[in-house]
Amino acid sequence: MGGELRQDAPVYARRLDADALAQQLRDDPAAAIVALRDAARADDAEAQAWLGQLHLDGNVVPRDAAEAHYWFQRAAHAGVPMAMNMLGRCCENGWGVAVDFPLAAVWYRRAAAHNLDWAIYNLAHMHWNGRGMAADRVAAFTLFRRAAALGHARAMHFLGQFHEHGWETPVNLDRAFDLYRQSAELGDYRGLCSWASVLAGMGRVDEAVPLIERAIPLAPTHYLGPLAAQLRPSAHVALHRLAIWIDELSTPRADA
Repeated sequence: MGGELRQDAPVYARRLDADALAQQLRDDPAAAIVALRDAARADDAEAQAWLGQLHLDGNVVPRDAAEAHYWFQRAAHAGVPMAMNMLGRCCENGWGVAVDFPLAAVWYRRAAAHNLDWAIYNLAHMHWNGRGMAADRVAAFTLFRRAAALGHARAMHFLGQFHEHGWETPVNLDRAFDLYRQSAELGDYRGLCSWASVLAGMGRVDEAVPLIERAIPLAPTHYLGPLAAQLRPSAHVALHRLAIWIDELSTPRADA
């Protein structure tokens, strides 16, 4: 790739001021991408990580998983923890590279060594699912607890499940429900639904419904189907209507 950073590139590209870059991407995306590419080609590892994420998301630049993987790899080898985590995600999900669970775990561990909450969470999931390693619920519990302590909303939800069901720790419903509440307050769709379920079980349906309404646009398709199946038999009209809403969202529309 090579090349030197142009002298007229904005200051944020040379120091990668994240706030300034985000603003420039909104105000003048074409100029922002030029500056970002200049910085990335000049071995600015933070710029490389940004460029990888933009290509992965298809934000401002064309969606290109192979290009995303390339930039994440460069930034990860330069020591950027989030790029290490995203390189792990590429390897785990086959984004721009062949699926390689053991290699994904390597990169999650490297990022987790920097105390990156997302990497710790992702590694916990690999232990939980036995991806590239033997399933190990004890290790998953330890890692979910570590990520939750760092404020990771989704890890809080999964840790709550351990406490609710007594997996690797005694059943503690108070602790489980508190974790669901915290996860919901931080906006995680799983946490929103689990805390809503707790509230509905307490008869506080009016409080539960807005939480599920917030969760539905955030949740992936594979989550919505089971959620609708849980809501559909409800005797509470408001909960039943949420199931109908989910069904409508998932039903393909004929062209007008």
